[in-house]
Amino acid sequence: MSLSKNGVNLFSGDKYAGLSEQALYYIGGVIKHAKAINALANPTTNSYKRLVPGYEAPVMLAYSARNRSASIRIPVVTSPKARRIEVRFPDPAANPYLCFAALLMAGLDGIKNKIHPGEAMDKNLYDLPPEEAKEIPQVAGSLEEALNALDADREFLTAGGVFTNDAIDAYIALRIEENDRVRMTPHPVEFELYYSV
Repeated sequence: MSLSKNGVNLFSGDKYAGLSEQALYYIGGVIKHAKAINALANPTTNSYKRLVPGYEAPVMLAYSARNRSASIRIPVVTSPKARRIEVRFPDPAANPYLCFAALLMAGLDGIKNKIHPGEAMDKNLYDLPPEEAKEIPQVAGSLEEALNALDADREFLTAGGVFTNDAIDAYIALRIEENDRVRMTPHPVEFELYYSV
């Protein structure tokens, strides 16, 4: 993702990894609203089987140019025009229009409110000692947690009428219904483990 104005890449600058201050604020907004974004970017119960510590999809809400375990990566580019960020937690089950709109609204909220993301995390986040790892925020651990976050943190999405409260309420109700259906249905592994109990 990147933003441009009049053909100029607004993410290119002289800060960390060649980013601009606006890009850092954008990242700060995405990190701040990540759990609400999860409800749209990771919309199924199965999405959270991928979002586990140590797996390929990064769960720690940090950014880095040198660390693939960070949830926001700054790729190496050969031209300032190509400067961008990669948000790595969304999955293919997401509606791309809702997902990108949510990421954009979070980033714009970060720019508007100058939400700095803190220092970059250039070390492998999976190798951190537990006391250090617990200080780094993480994505939602379940669809239920993400839906609760979306319900509580929706104001950034309704700015400018991009999302409406009615649309968010309807989305949450639909996903709760799906989540409840999965939650109340025995899994085949449960039969294997507990059938003889």
